[in-house]
Amino acid sequence: MFDYVRNNRRIVQIFLALITLPFAFWGVESYIRNGGPGVDVASVGSARITQAELQQALREQQDRMRQQLGKDLPAGMLDNPEVRRAVLDNLVNQRVLSMHAAKTRLFVSDAQLGATIQSIAAFQEDGKFSRQRYDAYVASQNMNQAEFEQRLRQDISLQRTLAAVREAAVVPRAASDRWLAALQEEREVSELLVKPEQFAGQVKISAEAIKAYYDANQKSFETPEQLRAEYLVLSQDALQEQIPVSDEEINGAYRSQAERFQQKEERRASHILLLAGKDMTAEQIKAAQAKAEEIHKQLKKAPNDFAKLAKQYSQDPGSAEKGGDLDWFGHGMMVKPFEDAVFALKENQISEVVRSDFGFHIIKLTGIKAERAKPLQEVRAEIAEDLKRQGAAKKYAELAESFSNTVYEQSDSLKPAAEKFKLALQQGPWITKGGTAAGVFGNAKLNAALFSDDATKNKRNTEAIEVNPKTLVAARILEHKPAVLQPLEAVKSDIEKHLVREEALKLAQKAGEAYLEKLNKGEPVDLAWGAARSISQISAPGMAVDALRAVFGGNPAKLPVYAGVKLPEGGYALYRTTRIKPFAVAAQDNPRTKSLREQYERIQADEDFSAWLAAVRLAYPVEINKAALESKERQ
Repeated sequence: MFDYVRNNRRIVQIFLALITLPFAFWGVESYIRNGGPGVDVASVGSARITQAELQQALREQQDRMRQQLGKDLPAGMLDNPEVRRAVLDNLVNQRVLSMHAAKTRLFVSDAQLGATIQSIAAFQEDGKFSRQRYDAYVASQNMNQAEFEQRLRQDISLQRTLAAVREAAVVPRAASDRWLAALQEEREVSELLVKPEQFAGQVKISAEAIKAYYDANQKSFETPEQLRAEYLVLSQDALQEQIPVSDEEINGAYRSQAERFQQKEERRASHILLLAGKDMTAEQIKAAQAKAEEIHKQLKKAPNDFAKLAKQYSQDPGSAEKGGDLDWFGHGMMVKPFEDAVFALKENQISEVVRSDFGFHIIKLTGIKAERAKPLQEVRAEIAEDLKRQGAAKKYAELAESFSNTVYEQSDSLKPAAEKFKLALQQGPWITKGGTAAGVFGNAKLNAALFSDDATKNKRNTEAIEVNPKTLVAARILEHKPAVLQPLEAVKSDIEKHLVREEALKLAQKAGEAYLEKLNKGEPVDLAWGAARSISQISAPGMAVDALRAVFGGNPAKLPVYAGVKLPEGGYALYRTTRIKPFAVAAQDNPRTKSLREQYERIQADEDFSAWLAAVRLAYPVEINKAALESKERQ
């Protein structure tokens, strides 16, 4: 199992987000976007997954992969049918889990929701929850607070489902012991590399072979097709800057959304916590309560020492060093016994000892912000931005279809569309077919449309292509340079080097395999082995994956034992194992062994979750619209 993860690390890094459900709130949110206009690419029970959702998920996947790989991300990779299907399967799984959570009534309380919102870094300023940041984010998503919080509830319930299944996984210690022993067993190994360069001098390439290779691979010797284009961009963001907002509209929105701008009562408190969780014994809980009562008596005598005693005794690491300060919070943000106590106190009053699921609290109320309506001046800019965004969304929806029709119906020029929609006709740089480019020309679909026969031969505009959400681009070729086959003389030297390398590789591999055969037969072979070194399956710097697998591929009865593999970069490697040092798993794990054991348990938990999810999916009929899945058109 670990071999698989290690051997395919590069692939796993690239496709991890495709095959692992992204439950982090800031990851893919497609499981909370149900339906909307567009062609259905799949259905899960009564729920739909539209082509628009799939395209959005693909874009998000591309963004994550681009962050991981940068320029190493192959162009058009996400147009691969297998990748598209993997992303769709992910959406299906998310939809199944969302429906299952609703069916099993896995609800999230107001307190849990509030705690999650306050913990999200994007909503914090200087390490503290910022209501202004929270409101701004919700508005930026074109949602009201109720819609956003309902979506977040769904996300939390999904995470709880995932955690519950994974935590239920039971891994026998004997199984993890065997895995740990195999993983950390050491072998003393010497290496010998049979390199292609050693055989290059033996290779002679004829003129006929060079000509034959040239004729069979002419596409490889073409200069890339290039073009330069002009283009128009219709985007919701640009439209937003043009939307006027009047004072009357702002005042009307303020009145109609009065509840949104109502600042609920908030309180600020400090506490001293003595832990007494469910995992503690009755004696430990009794001792914690007694300690809390003792501290409470001290506070009755010296209430001004609260911060000092919190630093000294509180077992809440997040607040103790701040004198117990918990900052501002409202209803539903704390566990109920704690909240009830806080909202019953007067400012600067200290509570009795309060029991919660966490333990015993002593609470001091340090501030009260009464419920109030935010004044218009305070929220004026926010309302104006919301109205602009709403107006831009409406205008974009109205113009998008008309823009698409105009560039299609008047396909011999972009000027009519530029004049009709008051858009700047821009010019782009030279780009190559299938290559990378900056800005809108980095979009694979736009690249394909520009290099299509319709654009290059028929001299037509491209269709309006959605290069980003709410952003359409139509382009037209200004200059075009077709691919040109380079003459044989210009590439003859490169072909010869390539063919010499290929033949030298074959000779090196053949020689390496011959050496290995003789060694395994016990025949004498005069080889200059490298210095011996000890390696394990988790510590073998510089060794290829296939080589590591070959060296640890068996448990030989007799030493030395030999192994050989073809190297990824070319050539052949021979390995001689002269000593095996078994790893004895101790009764008490050291930090490294503990970390590895936890890794094994996570792998097992992931496998259990995959099996559970497959079983749950059987309860929800899934239908895939293959034609829509294979289509790359904007629906």
